[in-house]
Amino acid sequence: MKITNVVETMVWEVMESMLDQQPDMCRCDCCRADMAAYALNRLSPHYAATKKGEVLIKAGSLDRGMNVALLVALTEAMEIVKANPRHEKE
Repeated sequence: MKITNVVETMVWEVMESMLDQQPDMCRCDCCRADMAAYALNRLSPHYAATKKGEVLIKAGSLDRGMNVALLVALTEAMEIVKANPRHEKE
């Protein structure tokens, strides 16, 4: 049986839409992973063992506080990674 951190899935999805609005942000795998890790370390995990559980957690994410926390964590992550990228300079 596989368990899933639904918040991780949400971080990746929201990060993609936020990156679409930031054309000057690096999109390399290293920077994306750093942004996701930064945000996830600041958010509480929510695990599910079934698809129904995932849907229930995502439905609960409609709670304004969870969405705000996700956006704040990703915004901070993007600012920090943009200022201090770990990838090799081209």
